Amino acid sequence: MASTTVATATIRAVTGRKILPTRAALTLTPNAVKKIKEILKDKSEYIGLKVGVRQRGCNGLSYTLDYAKEKSKLDEEVIQDGVRIFIDRKAQLSLLGTEMDYTENKLSSEFIFNNPNIKGTCGCGESFSV
Repeated sequence: MASTTVATATIRAVTGRKILPTRAALTLTPNAVKKIKEILKDKSEYIGLKVGVRQRGCNGLSYTLDYAKEKSKLDEEVIQDGVRIFIDRKAQLSLLGTEMDYTENKLSSEFIFNNPNIKGTCGCGESFSV
């Protein structure tokens, strides 16, 4: 299955604040839900977005965010507020309990993964280690 990359994402280790434990592998903030709905609005060929992980950067791993046409057999599916996110098998353990947010300011707009499992990140927030 060929996929198209949607966006890059910043990863932040969660320190100093507690993300409440949840049964969902991934929770979405209202801003993330709104942006995902916006991204998928006129793309009826896609059923949601897929989060994956790949080797990259100075700290080891980074998340990928792609359009999804189907749910793969081993994907974890998260449905929240009408939005479907599929988590690739390789990313499931590193994402457990993570909050996905979307921020926009004068300099950038990006998805941010606030992840309590991360042990370290690179200076630019592009890669992480668990």
